[in-house]
Amino acid sequence: MNTISLFSGAMGLDLGIEKAGFKIKVCVEMNKLACETIRANTDIPVIQKDINDVSSQDILGAANLKKEDVTLIVGGPPCQAFSTAGARRSLSDFRGNVIVNYLRIVQEIQPKYFILENVRGILSAVMSHVPDELDEYKDISNLKGSVMYYLKEEFKKYGYTISFSLFNSANYSIPQKRERVIIFGHRGLERIPLPSPTHSETGLETGKVWTTFGQAVKGLREEDMNYIELSEKAKKYICMLKPGQYWKHLPEELKPEAMGGSYLLGGGKTGFFRRLDYNSPSPTLVTSPSMPATMLAHPEQLRPLSVEEYARIQQFPDNWKVAGGIREVYKQIGNAVPVGLGYMAGKTIVEFMEGKHNPERENINKIPYSRYKNCSDFEFIPLFESVLKKQKNG
Repeated sequence: MNTISLFSGAMGLDLGIEKAGFKIKVCVEMNKLACETIRANTDIPVIQKDINDVSSQDILGAANLKKEDVTLIVGGPPCQAFSTAGARRSLSDFRGNVIVNYLRIVQEIQPKYFILENVRGILSAVMSHVPDELDEYKDISNLKGSVMYYLKEEFKKYGYTISFSLFNSANYSIPQKRERVIIFGHRGLERIPLPSPTHSETGLETGKVWTTFGQAVKGLREEDMNYIELSEKAKKYICMLKPGQYWKHLPEELKPEAMGGSYLLGGGKTGFFRRLDYNSPSPTLVTSPSMPATMLAHPEQLRPLSVEEYARIQQFPDNWKVAGGIREVYKQIGNAVPVGLGYMAGKTIVEFMEGKHNPERENINKIPYSRYKNCSDFEFIPLFESVLKKQKNG
């Protein structure tokens, strides 16, 4: 169950993976403070470098492993654009993309399984520049979703069958409505069935209701909270709002004044002057809960969420030490994968390895994986291929 962690961050994904039974043998992370966080909490070797500068031999050496000893590679590479900036540097620029480097390490080490986590945007990301050396992908460049299709084809070349979907973390016991793509890879021809939701908003379909913010922060004392103060303007309006309300619940005559130039802009703008509700999961955590457009204010107190509440929502242990000043702590926790989502991903692999999964579970789901459609591999890939076929046929 030896595991290599890439893009480890504050280790949210890794903690969940270990809870499922795997053993993280090495972490690769370039951010100095994230490396300090890993070292402060674990004895796991850390390679503090840009992934571009890390070889597979570096990783195996630090982990004290041979290729055949590696069961799993996990990581959430940032979803960079495959941009036209590479038109001059061609293949070297393309190979500098962190997702391509994740591919490279999987190709070279050949673990039995991999887990790749990412933001929803990867499903629509476009390969706007394809180097001449990869002209087999010229037909898909500039098509919405071409990055995901490229990954599928490349992993197939290396002997992997993948499955993926966009998962709402609230459907897996996490006190947060956060949607993330998880790709499961198996070295072989058998596809790993996606894990069915275990929780739902009403509980009628799954037998278990979503975990709420109130449940997550139970036992925390107000006097122990650490946070960045809200601006005086924010306080003026937040104090008028009840749990679960936001700017649209302000008195009508105050809305233009509160929102300023944003008042006439389109969209719901649901992040402005937003208070959480004790009886619902948290919205997606952001890197700072006190920013005007992405505010995450406490249901009752006149303040944003504290770093302690952030950690509870992301399911970090209370004794987990996060390095840096308070802004950096918010950022590391907010950017992490919820521990429960890592556990769900790891458990999915374990059940597959042990033959304890229901191969029909995708067909008997009571609720969808997320609120968005066509985000699972069995929907996404046929849809992409039909668009590609239409394009070829003019």
